[in-house]
Amino acid sequence: MAFPSGFLWGAATAAYQIEGATAEDGRGPSIWDVFAAVPGAVEGGASGATACDHYRRYREDVDLLSTLGMPTYRFSTAWPRIMPDGRTPNPAGLAFYDRLVDALLDRDITPVLTLYHWDLPQALQERGGWVERDIALWFAEYAGTVHTRLGDRVKHWTTLNEPFCSAFLGYGNGVHAPGVKNPRTALRAAHHHLLAHGQAAQALRAGGATSLSIALNFSPALADDPADHDAVRRFDAVHNRFFLDPVLGRGYPADLRADLAHLDGLEPAIRDGDLDVIAEPLDWIGVNYYAPTRVVSLADPTEPSNCPLPGLRGMSVLPPRAPLTVTGWEQHPASLTDLLVHLSEYTRTPLVVAENGAAFPDVVDEGGRVRDDDRVRYFAEHLRAVHAAIEAGADVRGYLAWSLLDNFEWAWGYGPRFGLVHVDFACQRRIVKDSGWFFAEVAARNAVPAEGHPVTPGRRADR
Repeated sequence: MAFPSGFLWGAATAAYQIEGATAEDGRGPSIWDVFAAVPGAVEGGASGATACDHYRRYREDVDLLSTLGMPTYRFSTAWPRIMPDGRTPNPAGLAFYDRLVDALLDRDITPVLTLYHWDLPQALQERGGWVERDIALWFAEYAGTVHTRLGDRVKHWTTLNEPFCSAFLGYGNGVHAPGVKNPRTALRAAHHHLLAHGQAAQALRAGGATSLSIALNFSPALADDPADHDAVRRFDAVHNRFFLDPVLGRGYPADLRADLAHLDGLEPAIRDGDLDVIAEPLDWIGVNYYAPTRVVSLADPTEPSNCPLPGLRGMSVLPPRAPLTVTGWEQHPASLTDLLVHLSEYTRTPLVVAENGAAFPDVVDEGGRVRDDDRVRYFAEHLRAVHAAIEAGADVRGYLAWSLLDNFEWAWGYGPRFGLVHVDFACQRRIVKDSGWFFAEVAARNAVPAEGHPVTPGRRADR
């Protein structure tokens, strides 16, 4: 099943999840450093202090990308490494990303740079963080600083990764940093994320950037009974359209604003001109997809939902259906096809699957091999789903696997492993899993085996 010529293949990571070296070369603390130090906040009391030691081992990891034949690498820059206080550039921090970008280009690997993947400088959190409106200006300054330094070599720029998680999980239900539990605050933070995206996009455009995006995480809402259409609508509004519609220039959906009116959190945050700034034109949209969400309506439309997203009422989330990943996420490739077809029609903007992957119980066998058949099958099925979307007319330009490396998985600590490459965190040894070799073959051939054909990783597994 061949993909279009020029289809973008690669793998993705995030700074706090892999870099480690959280106190090296002038880096300041991030909200995740502080959050992880709170007892019980992260499984096993883990933190990103060492993670994959990528800050010291980046050349080894770039060599892995090259060995796997990955044409593209999506990574994020750490705001507290580049600006320890959130405002003042740190030459040593910028120099690290100079070295990383040069190493990628030396191996003909195209860098895709994400400016924010949740590691806000703690110094800015102490000034209000994402609840403070001025953060949009601070983020635009940071974006301009990074582009001035790397824009001569980096073509593809993503402003924010999954503002849904940063705002709603960080400021709403408190399961992510900075651990705030306030739905009204979460809505204000979400608006400021989008405003920061718009101001940063304007700063990047002014600096000459020509390939701009935002990466949003989508979860299609599924209901067995058509009568539950309002549950689908309510969930889709808060989880998906809250962030998508404003960046498309459509503002916040009217039904969303009505659903959230009882919280009185979003409307006070919006000022004249904000929606125009947020709607800065994009060249592509990053689609992060992991699982759908099953929903059902409640008899009372004002009854609070069991879903902890801000303002949700009148619907409940149902348990996912097997087969599940280690993180309890439902494997439902058809919903990825439907999502991509819908988004392509809805946005009229090129799409790149910027994250897709799964955690499974990996074991290194006596021969030093990781035979992760579940992940091989997962990638095969979801790549077929992407292919089906393209066949149906979706304008999908690329697919970036999550993740290159096993890493620090936020509040889950080091339990779930998503990597194409196994990492022994005790000694930092890297082992390419069977899924890594399989994905490398797919990228090299620009094609995925059709259903019913072998999806084994072939000869590369024995290298």
